Amino acid sequence: MAEPLVLDGKTLAKSIEESLKPRVSAIIEKTNGRIPILATLLVGDDPASATYVKMKGNACRRIGMESKKIELPTSTTTEELLAAIHALNDDPGVNGILLQHPVPEQIDERACFDAIALEKDVDGVTSLGFGRMAMGEFAYGSATPTGIMKILDHYGIALKGKRAVVVGRSPILGKPLAMMLLNRHATVTICHSRTIDLPSVVREADIAVGAVGKPKFIQAGWIKEGAVIIDAGYHPGGIGDVDLEEASKRSSAYTPVPGGVGPMTIASLISQTVEAAEKQFGIAS
Repeated sequence: MAEPLVLDGKTLAKSIEESLKPRVSAIIEKTNGRIPILATLLVGDDPASATYVKMKGNACRRIGMESKKIELPTSTTTEELLAAIHALNDDPGVNGILLQHPVPEQIDERACFDAIALEKDVDGVTSLGFGRMAMGEFAYGSATPTGIMKILDHYGIALKGKRAVVVGRSPILGKPLAMMLLNRHATVTICHSRTIDLPSVVREADIAVGAVGKPKFIQAGWIKEGAVIIDAGYHPGGIGDVDLEEASKRSSAYTPVPGGVGPMTIASLISQTVEAAEKQFGIAS
C-alpha cells in the first residue's frame, strides 16, 4: 500500500490565517477603525484552559484582531457567569464570544453556553446553533468539527456515500461532527462507551474519527485498510485518541498529533469571528 497522506492541519491553519488578514484590514478600513474583537471567558485557574485561551488570543493578534479576556474566579456562580455573558452579548464592540470549557462543577455549563447570542456564538456551542446546523440552516459550527471538515475538504477526502464512524458523542465534538458529515451525505455511526463490539464497528469505517478523550484508545487492528483516520484527541506527551504509530500504517490518510486537528480548531474559531464581524458590520467578505 502507498504511503499514507498526512493531513497537515498546522500548515492549513497558517494558510487560513494569511487569508483572514486582508479581511480584517478591510473591516477596520470600512468601519473607520473598529477592530474585530473576540471575547474569551475563563472561569477558574485550570492551567490547560489558560494555555488554550492564550493561544486563541495570540491567533487573534496575528491576523490583526483583538482579544478581550475576562477572567472569573473558581467560586463564580452560574448567575454571575450568565451576567458576564449577557454583558458581552450587549456590547457592540464584541463580535464573538468564547466560554472556555470546562467550567467549575457548580456552574450550569449548558445554561451558560445557551446564553451566548447566536450571532456571537463563534465557537458553535449553543443548542440553537447545533439545531440549526443539523437542519442545514446557517449557524457557526463547533470549532473543532468545523476544523475537521476544513481539513477533509482541503485534502479532497470524498465524503458522499462513505461510511464514517465517530467514536465519541460530546456535545461540542462528536455529535456536531456527526451531523456535519451526515449533511455532506456520509453514512454516519456514532459510537460510545456502551457500543457493543466497538472494534468491529470501527472496522467498517472509511473515515474513522477518534473523539473519545482517551489516549491511544483506538487500536491499529480496528482500522480498515485504506481508511482515513481523523484523530481529534490530545493528551500529555503529544499523543491522541488513536494509536497512530501503528494505525497510520493501515490508513490512506491521517491527521497527525500534534499538528493535525488542534491548529484547525483555533483557525476555525478566528475565521468564524471574522465572519461574524463582517455580518454585524454589514460588510461582504
